[in-house]
Amino acid sequence: MNTIDLAACRDQDFMDAVARESGQDLKSCYQCGNCTAGCAYTEDYDIPVHQVMRLVQLGMKDAALSCRSIWLCATCQACTTRCPNNIQVAVVMDVLRHMARRAGHAPERLVKGFADSFLTSVARHGRVFEAGLAACFAIKSGKPLQDAGLGPAMLSRGKLAFMPHEPGGTAKAEVAAIFARFHSGAAEGEK
Repeated sequence: MNTIDLAACRDQDFMDAVARESGQDLKSCYQCGNCTAGCAYTEDYDIPVHQVMRLVQLGMKDAALSCRSIWLCATCQACTTRCPNNIQVAVVMDVLRHMARRAGHAPERLVKGFADSFLTSVARHGRVFEAGLAACFAIKSGKPLQDAGLGPAMLSRGKLAFMPHEPGGTAKAEVAAIFARFHSGAAEGEK
């Protein structure tokens, strides 16, 4: 059994930054496990959600920012809904992704490729364009035909369209404003 010296790896600045950027009281998490129990991706995570929260509470920056779990989180809010202390866990996971990018913690190439493809699609169309996302990711993965067999079934069920369904009204402009705020904040953070 390995012993971890928590005093040596505790990063108080990291803990404070996550709390500040997420706007959450991370000390109120008492590791009940409801977030993990409600997560649809728990089986695919290398570290369950409640343990990611614990890593943040302990100030274990490298472990929290280099785990695969933060990149697989779909921000579905199931964890947030189940939290008895009203911690917006999905927001914390999102903040950790942003911090990981800024810190240069490169996740697995395909996980990062999917995340980048997804965000590019949303920025371009105001919402995700599934066929475009699938095509972009297939090319980035280097396996363009790997999931081609899923296409006909998805098309027949109306789950995949050849053209993007852009949101109406001001929704596309509102999404563009979100990306602009993020990019301006990221640029200021680099100064």
